[in-house]
Amino acid sequence: MSADKSIAIVRDKKNPDRLLMMMLAARGGYISGEEISRKFGVSRSAIWKQVNHLREMGYEMESSTRLGYRIFKSPDLLFPEEIWSKAELSFLGDRIYYYSTIGSTNSEAKRLAQEGASHGTLIIAEEQTRGKGRMGRVWTSPRGTGIWVSIVLKPQIMPSEAPKLTMLTAVAVTEAITEKIGISAGIKWPNDVLIDGKKVCGILTEMSAETDVVNYVVIGTGINVNNDIFPDEIKDTAISLKIAAGNAVDRIQILAGFLERLEYHYKTAMARGFEPVLNEWRKLCCNLGKPVEIVTRDGSFTGIAEDIDEQGALIVKKTDGKFERVLSGDVSLKYRR
Repeated sequence: MSADKSIAIVRDKKNPDRLLMMMLAARGGYISGEEISRKFGVSRSAIWKQVNHLREMGYEMESSTRLGYRIFKSPDLLFPEEIWSKAELSFLGDRIYYYSTIGSTNSEAKRLAQEGASHGTLIIAEEQTRGKGRMGRVWTSPRGTGIWVSIVLKPQIMPSEAPKLTMLTAVAVTEAITEKIGISAGIKWPNDVLIDGKKVCGILTEMSAETDVVNYVVIGTGINVNNDIFPDEIKDTAISLKIAAGNAVDRIQILAGFLERLEYHYKTAMARGFEPVLNEWRKLCCNLGKPVEIVTRDGSFTGIAEDIDEQGALIVKKTDGKFERVLSGDVSLKYRR
């Protein structure tokens, strides 16, 4: 076992920890030992052992001879059952791999996809030791502060359409932030989510494909939720939901909201095409109609970000009046004031 990879807790939605799901569904109310025993066909002593197991997982439990058992405080951990109890999902998260520590959720997702992981599989970690950002950058992923999740998708689309899944994901994150905590967020082309001009979320999409067939797409998403501090190199450009809101934020609430919005837009795109979600992306984009600087490996140029085309490429009107179509793979975009 690698030093930067803990043992996975692997859960299927059809075979969860049934007692935990029952307790979470009670939403803090008591469930009698008799009811648990009757439902699961186990003895009182077996129930006691399972309750103690939940305590070991970090759940704070109360027991009463008269009333039974209840969870009065859940740990701040992204357990599969917590996700299923909060999110209404039809295929995302049917199987979840949960890690305390991992090098990179994207690397693990690609490995699992190559081994046949099903469509909608989630890989979640409390901490990444080698989180991956765009263009080979490192994504800082401290323990228990953010949402570090990768999703295996197997869409029936052309490989050229895969970048639009990144934009779809950015819309889902932005909508979840606004919906769950009431903070306005925007998208910086192509895949950064910003609050007050600072980065709160990054998205890294990786794909395995042939000429006209997508084998799988892995969408890695890192959301800074309760980070208090950032490394010196990003402290002036990064923000967390906690800093923006002025108080700690429930990570499960944000993750559940993100997955629900992602599934909604994905199913819509597969049924009707990407135009509806690209229109939403345009509404949320911070760059359109504004001066930008495009930096490539071969140099840079400035202009006005006019629009995106049907493939998600940025259309920039350069200072000489000519239009340039910019693809996301080999550029970075900077604001100009």
